[in-house]
Order: sequence, then C-alpha cells, then structure tokens
Amino acid sequence: MTSSSFSNRGNISSFLAMDVMREANILQQTGQDICHLEVGQPSTKAPQVVLEAARQALDNELIGYTDALGLADLKQALSAYYLKTYKVDVSPDRFVITTGSSAGFILAFLACLDAGQQVAITSPGYPAYTNIIKSLDLTPVTIPLCHENNWTLTATNVHDAEKAHGGIDALLMASPANPTGTMLSKQALTDLSLDCAKAGRWFFSDEIYHGLTYSQEAISALQVADHDRLIVMNSFSKYFSMTGWRIGWMIVPSKLVRPVERLQQNLFISAPTLSQYAACAALTSAAQDELKRHVELYQDNRDKLFACLQDNGVTNIAPADGAFYLYADLHSLSPSLESGTFCAQLLKEAKVAATPGMDFDKDRGARYVRFSYARSSDEIDRAVNRLNEFLARFH
Repeated sequence: MTSSSFSNRGNISSFLAMDVMREANILQQTGQDICHLEVGQPSTKAPQVVLEAARQALDNELIGYTDALGLADLKQALSAYYLKTYKVDVSPDRFVITTGSSAGFILAFLACLDAGQQVAITSPGYPAYTNIIKSLDLTPVTIPLCHENNWTLTATNVHDAEKAHGGIDALLMASPANPTGTMLSKQALTDLSLDCAKAGRWFFSDEIYHGLTYSQEAISALQVADHDRLIVMNSFSKYFSMTGWRIGWMIVPSKLVRPVERLQQNLFISAPTLSQYAACAALTSAAQDELKRHVELYQDNRDKLFACLQDNGVTNIAPADGAFYLYADLHSLSPSLESGTFCAQLLKEAKVAATPGMDFDKDRGARYVRFSYARSSDEIDRAVNRLNEFLARFH
C-alpha cells in the first residue's frame, strides 16, 4: 500500500490540542518549564479511595475480561449515583461501561445510524465529534453558535439546519460545552430533547463535564425527557480526574442494550477491568469531598485566568459556566491576530501552551483561543504572570 492509498476514513483532521501537547512535551523534555493550558486534563489525581480500590483489585482480582456491558457492581453503583444526584431511577441494565466516552460515541453511532446519515453538532465544538462522525462514513452538519446567541443551541437552530441540509438524523450536544463552557437551561434542554423525540431524531447528550459547574447545577437529559431516542454519554475522565484510566459509560434505551452489547463484544470486548473496579470507588461518598475541592480549585483558576485576559484587553470571552475552559476572542485584543500564530508564539516565547480555535471551529476559529484552567494553582499563577508579560506587547 502506497502512502497515498489509505482509506478516506483515515483522512481526518488532527486533534490540534493533542498536537500542541506533543510540541509542549518536546520542549518540556529539554528542561523547559511549560504551563499546560492546551488540554482538558485535570492536574489532580483520582481520589485516594479510587487509588486504594485499584491496588486492592490488583492484589485480589483476576483482572480478566468482564461482561461486555461492564461489571454488575459498577452499573448498580451508577444507577444509585443517578438516583442520588439527579433524582432519576435508571435501571442498571441500561448502563453500558465503555472505554472512555470516545468508545461510547463509536458504539452509539454504529448502533443508531447507517453510513451517509447526518449528525448535527455545534460549532465551535469538540473536534473529535466531527472526526469520529466522518471516520464512520456519517455526515456532520454544523450549527454555528456565537456571542450574539450566547453560544447556546436552540430547537430553532436545529430546524434551520434541518431545512438547509434536507434532514438531520441525530443531534449531538454537550452541556457544559467544550470549548465554551456554556450550559443549557432546563427549558432549552427540554425543548431540544422533546423536539428530537417528536421528529424521530436521535438525541445524544454528552454530559462529560457534569459536576464541573460553578453557578448552577447541570441538568441531565434524563431529568427532562427520558425517551427511546435518547442516549446519554459520560465519563470518569473530567470530574473524577481519571483521564488515563479510559473508563466511561452510556445510558441507552432498553431496546438498544443488546445491539450495543454485540458491538462492544466485537470492537472492544469490554472496558478496562482494573479501571472498572476503581470507578466503583469513585462513586462513593468517600470520594466526594476530594472531588468538591477539585471543583473549588478550578473555579479559583478560572477567576484568575479570566481576570488576566480581561485586564489585558481580551474582553470577548464565552460564559464559562462549567467545564474548565475559557474560549477567548483575540480580535477583541487586535483585529489582525490569528490564533495559530498567536499560540505558536505563546508557546515558544512565554512557554504557555494553548489551543488554537481552529480545532473547534474551522470557519471562524482563527480568531479564538481555548485556554484550559484544569491545572494546579501554582501552574495557573505562572501562566498568568507569563500571559501578562506576553499580552503587554499588544497594548
């Protein structure tokens, strides 16, 4: 096979945040001190009870395959977690334990959609949405969000996109969102969910940033309209500080449990077993105090970074109600700034890694930068000092 004969499925865009992280890591390996604001990865470890549970499992369990749908204990713990957190009663049988939320997207798309069907996503949005959709021979339909509509999706936006593209077979959205950190109101989420049910459209609700909110609690789609076109995705990566454990879950309608199980059996066999044992401990009350302190850290980091950008003339920033990102418009600083060049110079000269907005919005992202504030307080302080000096040149 020649270098030009790879399949179209492999011809997708790179994940720029990961490319930036690679470049930052290369610099770090030469002894340079790099502030990592490019990737949405917590600097905090998994809670202590999670680490202890993993050690006990290594000592006492086989760590072989589990059932394709996951450990019964973990599914039961998740069911109890939803009852306590969201006041919704979800049968353990509807949970599917996945290799992070990424595997959940693949399973959901394959179970629900055929090649060529159209999936609506927001722009800006998580770049892997688009790339996974394309790699599965599905068609992404982007719905642009912006400052004027407060970066918030509505059913009207979906209807407009549906008319323009001759129909939409599924809607995928996140609240809190990446890269903006914006959240949907309960009414907006209800409208979107019921509209999908009425239209016979699949509704994929990505709730990976639940728990990471600062002014209001996130609403699960299960709380407003639990219907047979709804699939909820989530993960232990963000709120639970377990990115590298590669463990997540989906909640699917009962009719989809067996089709998803068959796909999981053949594609992944099962999610990582050690991580499943550890995840059981992450859902206990013993982990919650530690996790709440993480959220307090992120909120403090957010406030410091937001103030730094505002003080230096970067005034157009998406409302960061949740997650751990600031999505900032460089044109509020200077109309000529382009984010790819800006981020390259920021890394080279100030040793601060950030992600160009082109990762999240191919059409308008050249004027935006995403900063992650999921790092330690000391690292954010160093980044703020360096940003103050770097941004001074544009005053």
